[in-house]
Order: sequence, then C-alpha cells, then structure tokens
Amino acid sequence: MDFSDPVQRRVFFDVHSGLPREGPGNRASTARALHLMGALPKTPLIVDVACGPGAQTLDLAELVPDARIVAVDAYPPYLDELRRRAAAAGHSDRIETRRADMRALPFDPDTIDVLWCEGAAYIMGVPNALTTWRPLLKQGGCIALTEPVWLKADVPDVVRRNWAEYPAMTDVQSCRDIIRRAGLKLLGDFLLPEAAWWDAYYTPLEARVHQLAHRYRGDPAAEQVLRDVFDEVEAYRTYSSCYGYQFFVMSV
Repeated sequence: MDFSDPVQRRVFFDVHSGLPREGPGNRASTARALHLMGALPKTPLIVDVACGPGAQTLDLAELVPDARIVAVDAYPPYLDELRRRAAAAGHSDRIETRRADMRALPFDPDTIDVLWCEGAAYIMGVPNALTTWRPLLKQGGCIALTEPVWLKADVPDVVRRNWAEYPAMTDVQSCRDIIRRAGLKLLGDFLLPEAAWWDAYYTPLEARVHQLAHRYRGDPAAEQVLRDVFDEVEAYRTYSSCYGYQFFVMSV
C-alpha cells in the first residue's frame, strides 16, 4: 500500500484498530524469550518499543511482576488502547506510555535493563536499531526482538514481491552475524510457531477485512488496502515454510 495516500493510510489504521496484536507473537513466545535472559535485576526497567496496542506489554507485566515498564509508540491511538487495557488488567501503576520515535528513544544512556521490540525493528533495519539502542542499555542489559527471516534460499517470486518493501530481509544466520558485529552476545533465538501468526493476529485481521469490505465497496483506494491485507494473509497460508519471524535475545 501507499502510506503517502491519506485514504490508504486511514483505511490501513481502520483495518488495524481493535485487534489483539499488531504482528505475529504470543504469550508463550514472550515467556520463552524472557527465559533466555536468565535472572533479571530486581525491579528492572523494561522498555517496549513500538508497543502497538500492547499485547506483549501486558504479558511482560504479568511475567515480570516486579518490573517497571515503559511502552513507546509513535501512534497515539495505540497508546490510548494500551492504557485502557492496562487499567482493565490492573497494571496502570506499572505501565507508563510515551509517544516517541524508535529512532530517538527518550532515555538516557545506561538506564534500560531490557529493551523489547516485537515485529518492528525492521522499520529501522536491525543493524541501525542495535547501534541506536545498545548505548541505552545498562551493563548486562538485554535486547529481545523479532525479525522476519527467509527460511529457504529458493523462495517463489510471489513471496519475494510480498516482502519487496523490506529489501534488507535476510536469513537467520545473517541476523546472528549482525548481532555479533554489533558487539552483542546472542543468548538464543527461535522461530515463532505458526500459532503465533494465526491465533491473535491473522485470524482476527482476516475477520476485520471481511467486516470492512462492505463499508469500503466502490472505493478503489480503500479496496486496494483490503486486497493487500488479504493477499498478505493468503501468502502466509500458502508459503509459511518460506519465511517466518525469528525471536533473537541478546545482551551487552
């Protein structure tokens, strides 16, 4: 889709409003990534970058009950939704929201214990993200992020076209090499299971597209957005063996 087109941008956020998640993931995978970090400091500061509506933020609050969590996103309606969800879950006193760009996080150097980013580091590119975020971590601090990766060398052209907006997308070993070159220690990595794509993301997203189809019928720009989302879901349904999201956990 064309984000410079105000109609397509508006429809995109309409499609993505009210969803449980804004990308693949689930509580079990978040817990597994946390486990790879080992023991965390007492009352750690966890910063959830590009938090969206905060599904993983709430999981982190429950999985690390002593943590102070700051959830950051550039889109205010996501932060509003997270505040509502945090209040409903009884976590308002432990989850703070801040509107900010991931390229210029509002934190001093050496202040963050855990920097978390599910499904969004690609916006900066992992090398740039690690270079930008590493100075913010305390000694021994950790970064956990999910990154789309190719799982096969020979990928059909239709799949390549679906990921054309991310030309830097690479394979698991290349991501490991990027982490090493950034001077970080890889604590472990694993592939998100297919359930992490379907249960709380693609299944409700697909339902949302069908719900909006009638509203936007006859609007070519809006219909293009809905078609792009539908095609994305169908591509994963058909070619999930070709690509996925890998969870990488690393430390300073």
